[in-house]
Amino acid sequence: MTGGASGLGAACASRLRADGVDVITFDLAATADLRVDVTDVAAVEQAVAGVGPVDILINSAGVVGPNLPLWEGSLDEWKRTFDVNVFGLVAVTRAVVPGMIKLGWGRIVNIASVAGKEGNPSLSSYSASKAAVIGLTKSLGKELVATGVIVNAVAPAIIETPFNATTAPAVLEHMTSLVPMKRLGQPAEVAALVSWLSSGEVSFSTGAVYDISGGRATY
Repeated sequence: MTGGASGLGAACASRLRADGVDVITFDLAATADLRVDVTDVAAVEQAVAGVGPVDILINSAGVVGPNLPLWEGSLDEWKRTFDVNVFGLVAVTRAVVPGMIKLGWGRIVNIASVAGKEGNPSLSSYSASKAAVIGLTKSLGKELVATGVIVNAVAPAIIETPFNATTAPAVLEHMTSLVPMKRLGQPAEVAALVSWLSSGEVSFSTGAVYDISGGRATY
């Protein structure tokens, strides 16, 4: 479980532990089971090798990136967003997939966002990075389709987590206004969906994106 020390990651970790799953959290926070920077490929590979065979991976580590119009943000901020949200996800996934193939069973759940489908104003780097996660999920699901390893993504709308504490109030208000239910989602609601996608009950769905958006998503 990457990004497992807070927010959606922590909620998912808690739910999976309640399901009886042996969860190991990767995060930069001191409260994580293992302090791992997902942008450090060598550290990721060492950490994965140290925990042994992995049959469930939840890619939840992420950053919001700059809350600015595209032309005002720096390329370095864009690179940081993609380093965590895309290349960090790729690094961890590459490290665990060979073991899952060997086991003949695996579940990978990527935390994307409805922003990756629809875009959010002043969050272009975040939206673009989550669009990349969606595309990666669809590709990898097809690559692994005959191996017993299933790959899906969830695309939440705005969720009430510390992740959004740095989001500009105007942006936050705009995103909430787009939700027909007119409320923020709760981490436990996302965790319930992730729990199902991580289980053996999911056997005929791969490369799919599951919206959890209070009615916002239109496709």
